[in-house]
Amino acid sequence: MTTDDAPHGAAGPSAGSPEAASATTSEGSSVTPTTTPPPPLGAATRRSRSDRPKRKSFFRELPGIVITALLISVLIKTFLVQAFYIPSGSMENTLLVNDRVLVNKLADKPNEIHRGDVVVFRDPGGWLNGPEVVERGGVLGTVRDALVFVGLAPAVGEEDLIKRVIGVGGDVVEAKGGVLSVNGVPLSEKSYLYPRDSSSLATFKVTVPEGELWVMGDHRSVSEDSRAHREQPGEGFVPVDDVIGRAFTIVWPLDRARLMHRPDTFKQPELDASAR
Repeated sequence: MTTDDAPHGAAGPSAGSPEAASATTSEGSSVTPTTTPPPPLGAATRRSRSDRPKRKSFFRELPGIVITALLISVLIKTFLVQAFYIPSGSMENTLLVNDRVLVNKLADKPNEIHRGDVVVFRDPGGWLNGPEVVERGGVLGTVRDALVFVGLAPAVGEEDLIKRVIGVGGDVVEAKGGVLSVNGVPLSEKSYLYPRDSSSLATFKVTVPEGELWVMGDHRSVSEDSRAHREQPGEGFVPVDDVIGRAFTIVWPLDRARLMHRPDTFKQPELDASAR
């Protein structure tokens, strides 16, 4: 059927109409419009494939992905979160030797540090005998150093300490008869103290200067904390400026992985009321 054939039952254009004139030549012969036949299916497929942009090889993109991941890790370690290794038992049983914790580095200001927080801080001076010397070598040592640098592995041997904040600026901390109190309010420490440990065998009473902290380990009988450094120039206080951040979760080993919360005894409203 040509394109000027009309379906059965439909009226075609009249002889004098413009449609009829456009469908004939000057000699009156019928004209059938010509159309370009579609290309073979295979040819069309070949052209469409050739027009598609070539996908980059995964291995060509991999270096960019790795570099981006490393940059993000460095930024996170520098400004947000850092992993730390627990080398001693001074915070048992809250933290055990070889535990790995993550530290929120944004929680390093006076209004972001609260009683009961577990904080990592730099040696205020004289608390440590010097950094632990850790021997590393070979390929594994190089890999570990790289992971520490980008924040994917905890640092070992740095001059950092981890303790629990007992008193903040303006607080009066007192230990007497094995009971620890802050601003005259006794603390119930059974939930986090090492089993059978006393709150403090030593008797003392201190007023924490503004901008500083009084810290103690949860394993009181072995922890060399603020109590052990009262005779030094800093009198056992830790400047807030030395705080790196607040430990908020244990990430290793996996069977001990959990979030770290502030004990309820530090949420007593009387603590703040007594401080004012």
